[in-house]
Amino acid sequence: MKKLIGNDLRLAHRIYLVFAALFICSLVVSNLIFQKFFYWNPFGLFRFEISVGLLPYPITFLITDAVSEIYGRRKANDLVLAGIFASVFSLGIIYVANLAPAIKASPVNDAVFSSVFGATSIAIIASMSAYLLAQFIDVQIYHFWKRLTKGKMLWLRNNFSTVFSQFIDTLTVLLLLCYSNIIPWDKFTTLLAAGFLFKVLVALLDTPLLYGIVYIFRKLFNLEQGQEIQID
Repeated sequence: MKKLIGNDLRLAHRIYLVFAALFICSLVVSNLIFQKFFYWNPFGLFRFEISVGLLPYPITFLITDAVSEIYGRRKANDLVLAGIFASVFSLGIIYVANLAPAIKASPVNDAVFSSVFGATSIAIIASMSAYLLAQFIDVQIYHFWKRLTKGKMLWLRNNFSTVFSQFIDTLTVLLLLCYSNIIPWDKFTTLLAAGFLFKVLVALLDTPLLYGIVYIFRKLFNLEQGQEIQID
C-alpha cells in the first residue's frame, strides 16, 4: 500500500470521485431503463435478446475491478455500499413522483408514467439484491486471485471474478423478476443465456480497458506491480 501526499493525494481523490460518479450513474440508469428489450446479432453468430439495462451495467464491474486493483478492497466495497444507497434513494424519488397526480397539460400522464416506472421499485429491489451479492463476490474473488498470483496475471482475476459474479447477478435478477411476474417464466432460459453470454463477451472486451487504466495509474503514481494506493 502506497500512501500519497500533496498533489498526488488530491489527484487520486478526484479520480476516485469520478469512478464513483460513473459507477453510481451506470447502476441507477440500468434500473430505470430495464423494461425495454432489444436484440443484437453480431456477425450472425448468436441472437442476443437482452434488456437495455444491461448496457451500462458491465461498466460497474469494470470500475470495481479498477478500484480494487488501484485503491484496494475497502474502497471497492465503499463503492458497492454507495451504489445501494443511491438505488434506494432513487426508489424513494420515483415512488413520490408516481404518487403526484399529473395535470391535463402534462406530456406524460399518470398511466404512461406508471407503465414505464411502475415496475421500477421491484426492479430496483431485485437489482439491489443481485447487485449486492454479485459485487461483493466480484471484489472477494478479484482479491483472492490477486493474492494468489502475487499481483500478476491481471487478465485472469479480471475475467474470472467478473464472469462468475455476472452469472450470479443475471440468475438472481431473472429469478426475482420472473417470480414477480414482470417477465414470463418461458423467457427465463433464453434471457439467462443471452444475458450471461453478453456479459461474458463484455468482460473479455473490457480487459484491455482495465490494462490501460492500470497502466496509466502506475505511470501517474509510480506504482509497482500489484501495489495499491492509500487515500485515507
